[in-house]
Amino acid sequence: MIRKVDLNADMGEAYGPWTMGDDAALLDIVTSANIACGFHAGDPDVMAQTMKTAVAKGVSIGAHPGFADLKGFGRRPLPLPHDEIANAVAYQLGAAQAVARRAGGTVRHLKLHGALSNMASVDTTLARACYQAALDVDPDIIIMVLAATAMESVVRDLGCNWAGEIFADRAYEDDATLVHRSKPGAVLHDAEVAAARILAMLEIEAIISESGKQIPCRIDTICLHGDTPDAVKMARGIRTHLANAGITLAPI
Repeated sequence: MIRKVDLNADMGEAYGPWTMGDDAALLDIVTSANIACGFHAGDPDVMAQTMKTAVAKGVSIGAHPGFADLKGFGRRPLPLPHDEIANAVAYQLGAAQAVARRAGGTVRHLKLHGALSNMASVDTTLARACYQAALDVDPDIIIMVLAATAMESVVRDLGCNWAGEIFADRAYEDDATLVHRSKPGAVLHDAEVAAARILAMLEIEAIISESGKQIPCRIDTICLHGDTPDAVKMARGIRTHLANAGITLAPI
């Protein structure tokens, strides 16, 4: 049974006058924030404000790089050369570090976003290109990976700091990858259902797939998506449920 875990959320995904999610409310609940770096979402002003608020509330800051696809919110796979993707990851991490420093904080972890993350979860060569680019920028950064996927095998081989992540609001396939958003039931919206499911995973230290398969894995952090309508309710429900079960929430 895991007794201490991080709760993270993707945020900073507004763009100019277009809002996305309730970051201020989420930052009162989560212990780590994965902040968009301007490619799939976000802009310098949004990044700065989100990071300033995170610093003020003691929430750990992470860079959340994705494909340069604002229209598709980074959720459309782009068949780009790995060198080009690696350069984009390094660029976004550098931007996040600069804005975080100006906000009085530091970037402690990196987590790939959307389609880039999904692709890297099944492609070790791509995952290695992305993670090596990040480590070239900051050798001490914590790489947040989808537990029990190709991502984990890469960070173990690299010997870097890493954290295994499971999702509160997403369903799993039997290979530990996420059920595609186009399929029914891929995204969970009921906080009580999600919280009970997460607690079960922490108790057995394994992912539970949609079919009921148990996939043993290291769990350091739990993610929920800040852009879903029920994100704040989901976060509060999960935090309360875990606290009542005697589990401590703290940054990785």
